[in-house]
This record gives sequence, structure tokens and C-alpha cells, in this order.
Amino acid sequence: LCQALERLAKSINPKVGIRRSGKSATVCVVAGVTRPSLRCPIFFVGSDGWAAKLSRTDPVGSGPSLLPFGAGAASCFGAANVFRTIFAAQLTGAELDETIDLSLCSYDKTKAGEAGPIDFPVDLGETHLVGLGAIGHGSLWALARQPDLKGRLHVIDHEAIELSNLQRYALAGQAEIGMSKAVLAATALRSTGLEVEAHPLTWAEYVARRGNWVLDQVGVALDTAADRLAVQGALPRWIANAWMQEHDLGISRHGFDDGQACLCCMYLPSGKSKDEHQLIAEELGIPEAHEQVKTLLQTNAGVPNDFVVRVATAMAVPFEPLAPFVGQPLRSFYQQAICGGLVFQLSEGSRRVRTVVPMAFQSVLAGIMLAADLVKHSAGFPMSPTTSTRVNLLRPLGSHLHDPKAKDSSGRCICSDDDFIAAYRRKYGAR
Repeated sequence: LCQALERLAKSINPKVGIRRSGKSATVCVVAGVTRPSLRCPIFFVGSDGWAAKLSRTDPVGSGPSLLPFGAGAASCFGAANVFRTIFAAQLTGAELDETIDLSLCSYDKTKAGEAGPIDFPVDLGETHLVGLGAIGHGSLWALARQPDLKGRLHVIDHEAIELSNLQRYALAGQAEIGMSKAVLAATALRSTGLEVEAHPLTWAEYVARRGNWVLDQVGVALDTAADRLAVQGALPRWIANAWMQEHDLGISRHGFDDGQACLCCMYLPSGKSKDEHQLIAEELGIPEAHEQVKTLLQTNAGVPNDFVVRVATAMAVPFEPLAPFVGQPLRSFYQQAICGGLVFQLSEGSRRVRTVVPMAFQSVLAGIMLAADLVKHSAGFPMSPTTSTRVNLLRPLGSHLHDPKAKDSSGRCICSDDDFIAAYRRKYGAR
């Protein structure tokens, strides 16, 4: 196990330092029943089927189940507590968890030890997973490790793996840089019983080429509200949506003609807000170039030399470190130069930029929750009576995780539009 973990770490960062002794450890995570003699904080993690377990005082062990959901979630809870331990001075209210025993089947903390009422094998039917970034990788990790799944899974993402992705993508290492995200997803699932079809396309391109707009089950792991609205606009029969934002992560579940909140209800704009291209142009220091930014985002074209020069000038940083981004898609340039902290580093901290970069344990947990809901829904397991389930990994696990998001009452959402409702019923029948 130690050798496997070392290989995994070095596949992401070949320069990472590895120590094989725990004598100088400042924090420790134990998977299993070992009780190490260390003076640093220790987190014991384990699982039993759907249940994720953590304790600060005693080993929790793991049951014989091969289900990956509890085990994956437990690792995320452990990593979150390590993060809160190390960065305690920089975080507010980031106390540590004393104990966790949570079922990803029901999200009930009082019945975590109960076996999930799902008999395998489970047929996913025809399922779509759109968005193969950090959250999508969490879903793929879980699906690849769940025995006895069958059905057809469409994996959809038009982007390729980049170096900046490796810190958060559970299935990507140095060897996968430049590889299509969709192709990597299909490769990760090739040993399962699923029939996987890779589509290196945007959602709009995929739906247009597909022709058949009957979409029984869609898992959404996208980055923006606009992309999520586009998925709901195609009127899938049922949607599971995973998200990660500044203060929490979670999963939401959506029909359409059922009187509950649809996916659009969750992201319906309230008041006037700036479009993505305007926000990116501002963060690049060239707000007047928002139309050019919009075009570059829409076409996925490489940024020209004069554009990068303009950004360097606006940011008051040298052009040379940014020169390698010439010809790369704007989103890649933005994510690495701004979100990745390159401009902040080049300006020696004088050029501050606001970025929200989720930790790997946050994105992966959201993805595992998404995979769990896709499996549960396919198996006919009753879904949560509330629309969404939220978890904040920068705080101790809350006692109430369910969020009863209501259907939009303004009448502006498409789930209140007679034409959309009629189109949905023509595809799937009236409820």
C-alpha cells in the first residue's frame, strides 16, 4: 500500500518529497485498525458499505463490502480534517470532527451502519455524465470501483487534461496531460461492465449531433450556472447535479414535471449580473476587451500574442513568463495565470486576484455523491424528499445536511412554461 501511494503521489508531482518514517509527522491519518504511537493529531478513517466513518480517538476499521462510496467519502473527511489542522490559524471556525458515521445511501447519521437496500447488479440504463473535471473525476473514481454495474454511459467533455488539473483530478497524472478528458474517462471505466461512449464535445454539440433528445438520466458536473441551465433546457427525464462552491458542496436531484424545483430553479438569476466573459475580462485587467474575451471563450481559439502582451501590460508583470500561453485556449490561460496564481507570484503579491479554487477532497466528495445518486436512482431507491444535500468540509459535519429548495414561485422558470412542460410530456408522458 505504501508503495502504491508513493507511486500515485509521484505520478502527480514527480518532485514531491516522501518520508518513510512517521517520527516527524505533524498529522496522521490511519486507515485500518492500527493505533500508532505518535504525539501528533491522528484521524482514524474507515467504511462499511455506504457508511463513511472517522474518529479522533479510536480505530474504526472497515467492513467487507466492496462498495466504494463510504470508503471514498471517508478519505475525503480525513483529508478535510488534515487540511483544517494544518491551516487552523488561517481558517475561521474550522474545528475538527470528533466522530463521523454517515450513510451516503440516506445521508442519515443515525442509521449509517445499516446496509443499503440496493441489490446489485444495477443497470444504469442510458446515463449521461457531462463535465469531466474535478467533480466528474470523483464520480468516475467511484463508478470504476463499483462492481456489478451495467448499462450505457455517455461521458461528455470537450476539454483535454492540463498540468494545472492534476492537483484535483483523482484519475489524472503526468502521463495523462494532453489526453482528452472524455477518452480518459472511457479508459478509466474499461474494466467495468458498463458500455462507455466518449464524446469530446460540449453539451450543445453532443445534443445537436445526437438527434434523439430523449435523455433518461443525466449526471451534471459542470462549472457554470449557464452550462447547467443548458442541460436542463434539453429536458432530461431526471438530473442529478453536483456542485462545489466557496462555502459548501453538494448534490441536487431534479425531475421536471413533478412540482419540485428543476435544475434551472437552482440557478435562476435574481437581478442583473455580469456575464462570465465580462468577469474574466475584468480579472485579466482588460475590462474593455470583454467582447474579444467572449469570442475567444465561445470559439475555444488560442489567445494571440498581442492579447497576452496586453494582459501582461495591464497586470504590470513581465511578458516572458506568460509567453508559453500564446496559442492556448483562453480558459486555460485564465485558469493557470489567474486562478493558478502565476500573476500573483510574478507581481510578488502586489496584484491581488480573487480566486476560489476547491480542494481535491471537496471536489472528489461531490463527485462520489453524484455517482452514488446515479446508482441509487437507477436501482429504484427512493430519493431524498428534499431537493439537495449540502456538506461543508471546512467545518465539522453538520447535523442537518438536507436543503429543501423549493420550486421557483416567480413563474420565470422554464418548469412553469406551458411549452416546455408540453415538450417534456411528449417525450416522457404525463406524470
